Amino acid sequence: MRILHVVTAFPRSPDDVIAPWLVELLRRLRAAGHEVEVLTSAYKGGGNRDFDGIPIHRFRYFPAAWEDLTHDEAVPDRLQRAWRYRLAVPCYVAGGVIGAWRWCRRRRYDVVHVHWPVPHALFGWVARAACGARLVTTFYGVELRWVKSTMPWLRGFLARAAKTSDRVVAISHYTAREIRELADVPIAVIPYTTGLSDSGAASPTSTSRPGVDRSGPFTILFVGRLVARKGIPTLIEAVRRLRETCSIRVVLIGEGPERPALEAEVARAGLDGVVELRGRVPPDALARAYQEAGALVLPAIVDLRGDTEGLGAVLLEAMSYGTPVVASDLGGITDIVAPDQTGLLVPPGDPVALAGAIERLARDTALWHRLADAGRRRFRDDFSWPSLVRRWDDLYREAVRSPGSGAPARG
Repeated sequence: MRILHVVTAFPRSPDDVIAPWLVELLRRLRAAGHEVEVLTSAYKGGGNRDFDGIPIHRFRYFPAAWEDLTHDEAVPDRLQRAWRYRLAVPCYVAGGVIGAWRWCRRRRYDVVHVHWPVPHALFGWVARAACGARLVTTFYGVELRWVKSTMPWLRGFLARAAKTSDRVVAISHYTAREIRELADVPIAVIPYTTGLSDSGAASPTSTSRPGVDRSGPFTILFVGRLVARKGIPTLIEAVRRLRETCSIRVVLIGEGPERPALEAEVARAGLDGVVELRGRVPPDALARAYQEAGALVLPAIVDLRGDTEGLGAVLLEAMSYGTPVVASDLGGITDIVAPDQTGLLVPPGDPVALAGAIERLARDTALWHRLADAGRRRFRDDFSWPSLVRRWDDLYREAVRSPGSGAPARG
């Protein structure tokens, strides 16, 4: 069948790291026989019209020099930086609505799949009116918490987005519960997974890792955007406490607005030789970091906007490499980590508990191997690409077969 994905941003070049899990999903849907296309925003006057064989339809919304509301940074973060970004929002909405109408009048689709319904539900409604497609909407959670904390007047919009969709999808049971606070609708829970393919070191069918080198420092890895909800100061404080009793090092991979504050925090804690901030790294370097790590730590918290982890895909990446995980007991993380079975969970914002969990892994070799093996099995059984593609394929076919106004299935 022909599926149009409506998204905020999409990679502009082969080395552009934007939603790698979504790119991989589209590749695999194509391999399964579907025609997939993307409707997204332009970037500074244009952008690529094809990515790895996936057609991209980019709509214009602002003068080229200022057309950067999306892609380089999350839109909520952009909005805090300059007045012009707030001015760009209604232009973005208008440009997307016009683009959706024009393109879907020209080319018919079986399914329009909306990602992040604020404001893309509008684009989905217009696209469905233009070509009669079924409408699938995925909620990631951040839009729900964003509206709840700063734009409560949009609660009705989100409720309508859920009620008017042919299928509603949440990335975790936590997000599904948040949706049900707004609308009593059937919800399918389909997580996203690692953007890494099933080849090479990350293969879920590979043999287990032999373990970590116990002769050197125990390496803790963090991967993700350096933003408040990741809770990295909790990790820094836990490491400050641990360094007296454990040989330990920390590698932080990622960029974000919190980097200067974190560098200052590392210096204040006297951890300059212990904590390394690497910034963004290419895929091969990221693979090596997972292979060399003793544990992947995601010390997430609820930030001042009420936002937290909707899922935590880096936990899945670590599991696919056989790297044990330690994470906060909140949000969608609990869909991935079963405490003391597939990883260790600690209370959010508790450096003492986090230090204790890390020390357990560093000292207990049997526990390390048990969690590494269980995590790999968990990834293979519930979060591998073949499993998720089957679930998406089933959902699309059910949406097309369901009663309502839409285009007939094309197979």
